[in-house]
Amino acid sequence: MQATATPLENHHVKLSVEVDEGEMEAALDDAARKLSRQVSIKGFRKGKVPKNVLIAHLGGVQGLRSEAIRESLPDFYARAVSETLIDPIAQPDITITAGEAEGPLAFEADVEVRPEIEIAGHRDLRVTIPSPVVTDEEVDAQIDRLRETDAVLRDVERPIVTGDLVTMDVAIAPVGDEGGEPLVMRDYMYTVGSGSLTDGVDELIPGLRAGEDLTVNGPLGPSQVATYTMNLKQVHERELPEVSDEWVAENTEWSTGAEMRDAIVEQMRRRRVVEAQLSQRDATLIALSDLVPEDVVPDALVEDETGSRLHDLSHRLEQQNLTLESFLQMTGQDPEQLLEALRADARRAVRVDLGLRAVVRAEGLEPTDEEVEAELASTAEAMGATAEALGQNLRETGRVVAFRAEVAKMKASRWLTEHVTYVDPNGVEVDRALLASDQAADGDA
Repeated sequence: MQATATPLENHHVKLSVEVDEGEMEAALDDAARKLSRQVSIKGFRKGKVPKNVLIAHLGGVQGLRSEAIRESLPDFYARAVSETLIDPIAQPDITITAGEAEGPLAFEADVEVRPEIEIAGHRDLRVTIPSPVVTDEEVDAQIDRLRETDAVLRDVERPIVTGDLVTMDVAIAPVGDEGGEPLVMRDYMYTVGSGSLTDGVDELIPGLRAGEDLTVNGPLGPSQVATYTMNLKQVHERELPEVSDEWVAENTEWSTGAEMRDAIVEQMRRRRVVEAQLSQRDATLIALSDLVPEDVVPDALVEDETGSRLHDLSHRLEQQNLTLESFLQMTGQDPEQLLEALRADARRAVRVDLGLRAVVRAEGLEPTDEEVEAELASTAEAMGATAEALGQNLRETGRVVAFRAEVAKMKASRWLTEHVTYVDPNGVEVDRALLASDQAADGDA
């Protein structure tokens, strides 16, 4: 078999394929064996029908040839894709140009391929990740949370401030239900700043005093609004214990204040480092995808990725004994909303894919044969197969190019992680030494 690829406009390729007579004869034999097992002809058992009898049953050799072409065409196309190293992203439009009746088979396939784009700015990316640095204020706040478990409430007559505990009576009346009785909660204890009552309270209550009232409108459940009327009865201030060595020894797992602070700093530091490390890859890929213009993203890729995500979701739900319909009810979505959400995620994934491939070309990160073979062996081992079997499957299904591209994209992802500038949410550059893999493990022993 011979195959050539000719570029066309709009990211299409014309694949020209010629299949010699020997391969067509093999395809005819395969089709005959398959049909022999399927047809019922009086006087012959299934699978034992002679080829000449089968041809007569089909109305002549042309019937068998048509079946052979129909059955073998997908395989010929997949082999042609592998030979020409094109990267199809949609089903081909195939036209047989010769050999339908006899002789070598020839066909052409017009197929959309993945666009090769260029991006600008990947070397200058500034990627925001959680800060791995623990501040003194954050440590103090963590220690204060420990102190609050042993706090003493003291009544005060001053204006309310954030952090106070307020005793109040709360009446909640749904808007539009004037004739109904409001829900009343008496002696409700509310921590100012917790946000646990309704929207707007934490912004309006500071500065008020015991004996005053506060009324706000806020959400009541996902789709209802209510009027919250609060009678502020008493204001309490939390009096926190002093962080003495004696208090620490009696109320915590540590012996001294210094030991407690050092331990908390180390715990928070390790947690922060892990959070920063875990966010590196995804944050980097999202930043990269923003460099890929929307107008170069093929709809075929987006729809294919959307379908894959919908299939994966349905499979996960099935494993949990749930249906897609029940999932939609639980999440309050209709099918179109779900599809739009999946399509948005799919579009982002396609932009990541195109961006990584662009980095591969820009930085010369095409994998060597040795790197591809190593990844093939690793993947096969994870699947419980041999590298030879997996390689054969990739060739037969036309996925050699796709596998090689995945190896290249992994290299590009690693390159980006090593070369972008990481900054914290305040825009301050993160010291890469703090993101080293051993930082999260330090102190575990």
